[in-house]
Amino acid sequence: MTDDVLDLLAAVCLFLGAFLSLAAGVGLLRFPDALSRLHAATKPQILGLIFVVTAIALESRSWSTLLALVPVVLFQVLTAPISAHMVGRAGYRTKNFRKDLLLVDELDEAVDRATREADAEGGLAVKQSAREEPPVKEG
Repeated sequence: MTDDVLDLLAAVCLFLGAFLSLAAGVGLLRFPDALSRLHAATKPQILGLIFVVTAIALESRSWSTLLALVPVVLFQVLTAPISAHMVGRAGYRTKNFRKDLLLVDELDEAVDRATREADAEGGLAVKQSAREEPPVKEG
């Protein structure tokens, strides 16, 4: 391919990446609850990052740049869903979501079962952790 075509592809990828990142930011501000915001934060953000990295690789036209960018995308693709899952579970347990927006609540039964099991054990873990004193920082 000629340099002009690669430059045009890089510009298109950069524009798409910027647009998706902007959409993710707008979704974070506009969506009503934590679970909806998580969707906005992870889905378009990852795809936007992939487009931006592709634009950088196309513009650079260097194998060393490509090899430096591959771990960036790989780590982001591996860590974003895991962190979103953990934040989503925390938001669910703290009731930071709107139940009327859920079509199916698959986690409700698991949380109820865990709560019943903890109550059946007498809340032993909660009582023990309440008795422990926090560690003292020296310095």
